[in-house]
Parts: sequence; C-alpha cells; structure tokens
Amino acid sequence: MKIIITGGAGFIGSHLAEYLTNKKHQIIVIDNLSTGRLENIRYFKKKIKFVNADISKRGKWMKNFEGTQVVFHFAALADIVPSIKNPTTYFQSNVVGTENIASTCVKYNVKKIIYAASSSCYGIPKKYPTSENESIKPQYPYALTKNIGEQILMHYAKIYGVQVTSMRLFNVYGTRSRTSGTYGAMFGVFLAQKLKKKPLTVVGDGTQKRDFTYISDVVLAFYKCINLKKNFQIFNVGTGKPISVNHIVKLLKCQSVNIPKRPGEPDETNANIGKIKKELNWHPKISIKNGINRLLKDINYWNNAPVWTPKTIKIATKEWFKYLK
Repeated sequence: MKIIITGGAGFIGSHLAEYLTNKKHQIIVIDNLSTGRLENIRYFKKKIKFVNADISKRGKWMKNFEGTQVVFHFAALADIVPSIKNPTTYFQSNVVGTENIASTCVKYNVKKIIYAASSSCYGIPKKYPTSENESIKPQYPYALTKNIGEQILMHYAKIYGVQVTSMRLFNVYGTRSRTSGTYGAMFGVFLAQKLKKKPLTVVGDGTQKRDFTYISDVVLAFYKCINLKKNFQIFNVGTGKPISVNHIVKLLKCQSVNIPKRPGEPDETNANIGKIKKELNWHPKISIKNGINRLLKDINYWNNAPVWTPKTIKIATKEWFKYLK
C-alpha cells in the first residue's frame, strides 16, 4: 500500500514510518525539518522516499499524492508557548497546511486521511475521564489551530467523500520526542535536565495529573485506523490512567524545583478510551514505569537539548502569563 506520512521525520511520524516500513508498505515521508530530524529516520531512510517540503505552501510535493491510498497527517507546529507569541505562524502551518493536505487528497482521489489531533481542544474539561463528546474549549492558539484542522478534514469528508479519522492525542511520550530550542513537552525538558544533573522544573505543586501514553501504543492505534470502514470518526488516544508530575519526578529519581502554575492548563488530563477500545480493539500496553525505563535507555538522545532553568522558563513563558488569565 502506498502511504504518505506528513511530518514523518518528527516524533510520532517517524515511529509510524518505521513501523509501516517494517510492514512492507511503500512509504513517502514529507517533512520540512522545522521540528523533525533526519536522525529520526536514518535507520530506514533508504527504504522510504523522503520529500523535503513545507505543506503550508502549495508546490511540487503534491504530485506524490497520485496513487496514494492513505495519508497520515502529523505535520504541524505543536508547542503552546510559541503559539501564543506567534499565532499567525501556527495558523499558516496547522490550518492552511491541513487544508492543502485535504484539497490535495481530493484532487488525487486519496481514499483515507488519518489526522493527529490534540486533546488540548478540550481545554479545561468538566468531566473526567473526558470523552470525545466533551465541549471544545481551546485555551491557546495551538489548541485552536489543531481543532480547526480537524473541522476542515471533517468538512471535506462530508462534501468530497474522503474518509477521515481524527485521533485526539493525550500526553504522548517516548524516544525521539523533540529536542529543539523551544520550551515545550515535559519529558524533553526533564530528560535534558537529568542528563546535566539539574533539578527538574515542576510547574505548580506537581500534583497535577497527565494521561501519559507511550509512543509504541500510539503508533499501533494509528495503524489500526487503516482498516477502519466508518467515516467521520474521532477517537481519544490515551490510557485512562493519569499520573501526577510528582510521581514522574520520583520515577526519574531526580531533585526538583517548583515554578509558578500557568493559567489555562487543566489540573488533569484523563482520556475516556471506551470508544477506541470498542471500535478499534486498541488497548494501551506500556505502563508508565516501563515507558520511562525505555526512555532512560535512550537518554543520550537529549544530550544536545536545551537545559531549562526557572529563570529561562520565566522569560520563555512571559507571553503566557501576559495573555492567559
């Protein structure tokens, strides 16, 4: 099967590309390497076609969609803080880029799009565990743009008949998670700090809980979507077993320092995964302890990642506290 993976040199995309390559599918990775890394695909790059292109700009990359059966759409800007600083950049990447993918799929008669959405669309939910029917209340531009992307794809599914599945990801972690200079996902921050023997910067008092989902479980969830027959499907991808940040610190066996709690962030993320269990027969398998052990075996991946301190985090999140209340 010919499959395109946008953002396929990034964290989740590269793991899926490797998995599908091992399944003998014909894989095309489209990535502009703004956040993705060639290092992520180096072990199997000779077995795939790599296209260096920015999907937010229409161009020759679109011709690769001819004869493609499935598109996995991961390409996006995916950090909260920069989205508050530069919302236009996020709209260009996550909204315009997604419409380009949708219209190109229609043009070349691609049958199926599987979209990496975000559970951040729920904002601060009223109910835990949170189901797919929860109200959409994005708290910052990143969450908004990812949900608009989902709406675009569902609209194209309705009008043009392409089959769309949207996977609302909770807190995905694992090897190859981003190491660029942007202040972002917790595990990337913590592992760089651990390598340099610096205290882990815990937001608030650390009692907040997150639904951490290991990368191999997430890849399997996406893979199972290939054979899904239903259209207009939205699935939460999580474990339904949230873990406190303080417990993560304990498992990493590090000292920590507390920094101010940020407005607009929920005290808990907790996926109701009843639907994905029923419809896709998908069940997360990797416990948080086993997942962290796997991370620690590859901790040197974060050797060149920036080491954040309370001072540099305060500077990086200045706009967050300025605009979010």
